Parts: sequence; C-alpha cells; structure tokens
Amino acid sequence: MTKLVYVCALLLSVLCASCGGKKIDLPKDTINYNIKDTVTSYGPNTMVRNVKQDRNGDILIAASWGGVFRYDGKSFTNIASKIGSRRYWDVLEDRRGNLWFASTDSGVYHYDGKSFQHFTTREGLANNAVMSIYEDKAGIIWFGTGGGISRYDGESFRNFTTKDGLPNNAVTTILEDKTGKLWIGTRGEACFYDGKTFTVFRNQDGKAFNNVWGMTEDKKGAIWFGATIIEDKKGDTLIVTSGLWRYDGSAFTKINQRSTSAIIEDKKGNIWTTGAVKPNGVGAWKLFRYDQNSLYNKKPIVTEIMSIEKMLCGILEAKDGSIWFGSLNGVYRYDGKTITDFKSKEDQK
Repeated sequence: MTKLVYVCALLLSVLCASCGGKKIDLPKDTINYNIKDTVTSYGPNTMVRNVKQDRNGDILIAASWGGVFRYDGKSFTNIASKIGSRRYWDVLEDRRGNLWFASTDSGVYHYDGKSFQHFTTREGLANNAVMSIYEDKAGIIWFGTGGGISRYDGESFRNFTTKDGLPNNAVTTILEDKTGKLWIGTRGEACFYDGKTFTVFRNQDGKAFNNVWGMTEDKKGAIWFGATIIEDKKGDTLIVTSGLWRYDGSAFTKINQRSTSAIIEDKKGNIWTTGAVKPNGVGAWKLFRYDQNSLYNKKPIVTEIMSIEKMLCGILEAKDGSIWFGSLNGVYRYDGKTITDFKSKEDQK
C-alpha cells in the first residue's frame, strides 16, 4: 500500500460551474477562417491524451496545447488551427461524420467540416473542463466534465451532478455496455447508470472503486477497468491499493496490482493497458498486452510492449491492427514489431 497522489491532479485543474440551455452558433469573431490548417510530416510533441479513428481510417489525435490532428498515413493536419491553442483532451467522430473536440479549459467544439460550433456552460454544458466524449448506441452524445455529466441530444443539454446521485462530479470516462447501462469513471467513486439511478459499484468487501480513467467491455460482456481502492485514511493521507479489475456481471476479480490509466480490447480479444508502475505515477509507465487465450486464467499471460519514464495515455487499435497510444510528449504506433515515434528528430532528443 502507498500514499495516493493523483497523477491527473497535476495535469488538470477542475473547474466547477453548471447551467442549462441550448446550443447556439459560435460568435463569428472567435474563429479566424482565414487561417489554413497546418500540415506537417511530424506528429505533435505535446501531451496526447486520446487517440481515435474516423470512418475513413484516418487517425485522430487530441494533443493538449498542440491541436487536434488528423493523420492520413502520410502527413499530420492540425484541424483545430482555426480555433487556436487549447488544452485538448479528447476527440470523436460521431455517426453523422461530425467531429467533436473536448478541451479542459474551454468546453467543446463541434466541427461539421465547414464551420465550428462552441459549447460551454453558457450553452448548457455542465462544466468547461471536458475530459471525455462518448456516443451511445442511440446517437446521444455524452460529455464527462469537471462538473458532472452532460447529455446532448442534438438540440439541448441535460446535466447530471451529485445532486442527481452522481457520486463525484469530476467525470473521466464513460462506457455503454451491451445491456445499455452506462459505466462512469470519476476521480472519486465509479458508478453505473441504468437510465434512472446512479449506483456506486463495490468489491466483495464493500469498498468502492476510485479514480477510474479507462474501461472496456470484452467479447464475453465483462467490464475491465483500472482503479484504486481506499483501504484506510490517516489524517489527510489516503492509504490505497491499485489494480486491474474485471467484472463478469456477478463478481469483481482483481487481475493484478498494476496501475492502469487506459484500456482497450483488440479485434483478436487481447486486452491492452497503459499505466504507471507505481500508483503515484513516479517511475516507468508501461504498455502491456494481455493474451486473449489466457484472460480468464488465474494469471493471464502478459507481454510488456514498451516502458518509458513519461506518462502513457489513451490507446487505439486502428483498422489495420496497429496499436496507437498517446504519451506525455507525442503519439506512438506499434505495428506488432516496431514502435514508431512520430516526433521530429529534434523533438525526440
């Protein structure tokens, strides 16, 4: 057990504000459409918190202060050049082909390929610090913010906070499972939402799972996530344990004691994670692959793909099977043999 120091507290100062309302067009004087998208042969050299893929197979990269980039296999285009520098945290292409950019300092931007719309607390967003964007099976867009969850149906927002039963307003990740239930990670207790009630999920000892930043559902319908559990409290110090967990619908199984920040399942059924060796984020961060044939064994087969003395963030499996993952200073690709760093030679120093 060790003293808990939340890594993400160093990266994000959560703002608190909430209100209701409908979307409006972004004021014309805040976007300079005369600015051309920046195109470069190299990827961003700032923190890449999340990596996604669009319907054309292009890679979408949310780089804090660097921009939102689209990689077409040859070059990187900063499609947020017209907006300017923001603390971009997530990106999503919805089913209509529109892009959403989440920032932790200025709300959300919606881009239809021609123009932008800006959503902040003024338009109804729960909070301007947005850490995650998720589209559910019905096409509803959910935003995890520093002040609760915002549900957007294309016309208006509905916000959920601790006043509605949410256990913590700092929402880090959202996942809809096969039954339609939403699993919600926060910087406090994690929970699930059945459309009516928020329920904190707890282990067999009745202890809640805290500081959940990544979740995925495997082919069997089990939920995998990394979390910390508060074992004791001494004054202002929390005594915690970290681990990778799996929930099969009836019981929680602790896979190991590794800290996990992001997690996905690939097409073959392997589980991939990024996380720090130590719960306080000091020391090496690693990219692991858990072999699909041994996932439900007492000790799954684990392969260490990469170790680096800097934070590793979100993970994506691209359509070609390559694994992309963000870091504190750029984005990487693993093709099964080679790890590619897309920064310039100067930035790699």
